[in-house]
Amino acid sequence: MSLSAIPPHARLYLKPTWFVPTPIGQSDGATARMGNGLIWFQGYELTAFDGARRIARKTVPVAAFDAAIAALPDPLAQRARRLADHISAMRGPMVLGDRTIRFDAPQVMAILNITPNSFSDGGKHMDDPQAAADAGFAMAAAGAALIDVGGESTRPKAAKVWEGDEIARIVPVIERLSAAGVPMSVDTRKAAVMEAALAVGAQIINDVSALAHDPRSLEVAARAACPVILMHAPSAGDDPHANPAGYGDVVADVFDHLEARIDACVAAGIARDKIMVDPGLGFGKSLADNLALVNGLATFQGLGVPLLFAGSRKRMIGALSNEAPAEQRLGGSVALAFRAAQLGAQMVRVHDVRESVQALHLWRGLADAGLSGV
Repeated sequence: MSLSAIPPHARLYLKPTWFVPTPIGQSDGATARMGNGLIWFQGYELTAFDGARRIARKTVPVAAFDAAIAALPDPLAQRARRLADHISAMRGPMVLGDRTIRFDAPQVMAILNITPNSFSDGGKHMDDPQAAADAGFAMAAAGAALIDVGGESTRPKAAKVWEGDEIARIVPVIERLSAAGVPMSVDTRKAAVMEAALAVGAQIINDVSALAHDPRSLEVAARAACPVILMHAPSAGDDPHANPAGYGDVVADVFDHLEARIDACVAAGIARDKIMVDPGLGFGKSLADNLALVNGLATFQGLGVPLLFAGSRKRMIGALSNEAPAEQRLGGSVALAFRAAQLGAQMVRVHDVRESVQALHLWRGLADAGLSGV
């Protein structure tokens, strides 16, 4: 279908493509930059859907973009321009007191679970807040920009934890890390847990339900004026993996969900520049869905906010490597983190901090060398 034949009610998306190491030597207007990072590209893959049916997919050179979208119906041309502007918009830093996390290069978020049953490290840091805090100190020393502290497992079929128990698990750990100035997010779906964590030193809310599980969450986040991370899950109920309807196109459907949650947050008084998104790899998604999300990751730059990618030790790695158990998925985890950086993720959430930081240092070195023509 030609662009002029796409109906005005279609759903339209842009994905940066045709990546190049440097804009130097390219014709004027032939390249665009992804945010304020080190990624340059020469084309947009424009995709349109009528309902769940894909009706167009066309790759448009950056140099011909304005002329190409002029053929679209006006509402879609405006959306295409807005998506392109979002892709190239500056990603402002997260200012956390006297710490600042910048997004000109990808950063590492470290996972610190204070749970008995998380899929990879459940029970490792239970019942000993000082040992858990020491693990967090070690992660920060290894190069993590942020420690993500959680007290409830969201693995499939995990039992819901009473908010009082969740608070009791995480608060002593957050207090110890905060006293040493370690930047932290709290991984929770419950408003009372958010309040308790923020009160003792957590600075970011990371919610797998995108602030939809607890009706007070939007209010708590807006009042705190803190950064929030909105993850996609197919259900905001007790089981975030519940997905009886499945997906039409998983990338488009996840994009739509996150776009709507960003709008809901802004309407509730949360500043757009305090929002980060996570496409929710592994949450209510098949292997095919997860692979499509990784390959389509650059599409989420069209949301215009920093992107978090969380693939560490997840089931898809085992599915592609003879059912390797979680503790044997280091190679796949590092590969996913590196791939996410290539596609523009501003932050990766990992269990294995030292190895992931090293991989991203390598990515940064390659990008710098490419940009300088070395």
